[in-house]
Amino acid sequence: MKSSSRKKAVRSNPKYHLLASWWARHLLVIAIGVAGTWLFLYSRIEWSPMHRWNRAVGDMSIILVAAAMSLGPLSRIWRSTATLLPFRRELGIYAVLLAFLHATIILIGWVNLDLMRLVGFEFHPGLQKYVMVQHGFAIANLIGVLALLYGLILAATSNDRSLRWLGNSVWKFVQRGTYVLWWLSVVHTGYFLYLHFLDFHRAIPEPNWFQWPFVGLVGAVLTFQFVASSATLYKVRRRESAAS
Repeated sequence: MKSSSRKKAVRSNPKYHLLASWWARHLLVIAIGVAGTWLFLYSRIEWSPMHRWNRAVGDMSIILVAAAMSLGPLSRIWRSTATLLPFRRELGIYAVLLAFLHATIILIGWVNLDLMRLVGFEFHPGLQKYVMVQHGFAIANLIGVLALLYGLILAATSNDRSLRWLGNSVWKFVQRGTYVLWWLSVVHTGYFLYLHFLDFHRAIPEPNWFQWPFVGLVGAVLTFQFVASSATLYKVRRRESAAS
């Protein structure tokens, strides 16, 4: 199906008219984000408040990013899901807002607004200077900061005004950075799920229950992308064979 024909088929679907309303999409994604964050909070009632909120908004953020990453491939695998494509913008925007809240909680509640602690340094009273004591923490947080900054750029340009100002080709180039944002978020989240709390100098807490769902989430996104790419390649080869 050609791109124009595909768009007409999507717009002829009765579901499209509700989904085309930007306010309806915003309200639905907000509701999903609030409900998901509450479920994450409720699932970790034994944690300290700071870590409960920190992980809840962070985990919900990456779920929204994963959903946005999946809609494109899914629309190529199952055409009926193309009606959901408009949600990619709202999913990305609220994923970045949750990530910003996640970073704010860490800055205030974990490192006490000490940016040196954010990058793995602690003040040594005997030496009277900062020394690096958590190398992994530093790298993971720098990756997280980079992901957040890039996410803010994507969110700020996820609107029709930016599309008109930047032009179609430049706007698409900027928005394709979602893949960069996704993998930065995966590395950042993976470190705190599997590595950070294994320091032998501290008591090791119970494993975070989100470890295996996180693997499933990343695996699902990769699977959708692989299947969609394979299906697209197969169609292209068939058209080339038919043309020759």
